[in-house]
Amino acid sequence: MRGPFARALTGALGLITAAAGVTAGAVPAAADSVVVGGSPTAITDAPWVVALSSRDRFGGTRAGQFCGGVVVAPTKVLTAAHCLGREVLGGEPWQLRDFSVIAGRAALRGQGGQEVRIADTWVNPGYDPTTNAGDLAVLTLAASLPQSYVIQVARPGDPAESPGTAAEVYGWGDTTGNGSYASSLRSADVQVLPDESCERAYPGGFGGVSYRRDSMLCAGDPRGGRDACQGDSGGPLVARGLLVGLVSWGSGCGQAENPGVYTRVSSVLPERF
Repeated sequence: MRGPFARALTGALGLITAAAGVTAGAVPAAADSVVVGGSPTAITDAPWVVALSSRDRFGGTRAGQFCGGVVVAPTKVLTAAHCLGREVLGGEPWQLRDFSVIAGRAALRGQGGQEVRIADTWVNPGYDPTTNAGDLAVLTLAASLPQSYVIQVARPGDPAESPGTAAEVYGWGDTTGNGSYASSLRSADVQVLPDESCERAYPGGFGGVSYRRDSMLCAGDPRGGRDACQGDSGGPLVARGLLVGLVSWGSGCGQAENPGVYTRVSSVLPERF
């Protein structure tokens, strides 16, 4: 089994090489079908989804998009902690002069919506980049977004986290597993899977990363073909109208035997946020 990888775009050439966000020696696998297996989504149907952007770092082809995020308060956006790592940003977040979120816009280079600068960042102190545990960060915006953009976060033990629950994952990432990145927002229908599914897929050992049910959530399609992929990191997994997960890591894209792994937001997000 190929080693697991984070699902962010890394480096200024990440959009070209399609090897972004992959740990050493690993490359994205081809998906079973053409987020992967998703369809275009209107931003009015998912106003909470935002794109993290830095044109200085990632160029203007995709408006600088490299990760996703989700609005949980007018000035607060959640994303994956690994999206703020030096290997992704090439330095510290505050060193990016144009670090911002693109909100209210489905097409990255389209019209409408707004781009809001990021004033501050907070990375979960419990985040472990080796194991991917606690993969969550909070962005504080320099200006408020409309209250209508906000999505509520599931509480611990909410039925929305139960195995078999229908869910949707959103993003602008790779749609095939081969570097075909979306220019407009897409979503894919998946379902919350039993923790045992990811424990079997990612048991650890031999240098592999293991699934941890205390801070991670397992989701996908038991038949394969629907999944998050590179460039989707930090984007939302939504079930029953609630935020239950953030795209974190996985092996390949859309493979039935390797479901997507998400940050379990209810167990990682501090109450003060």
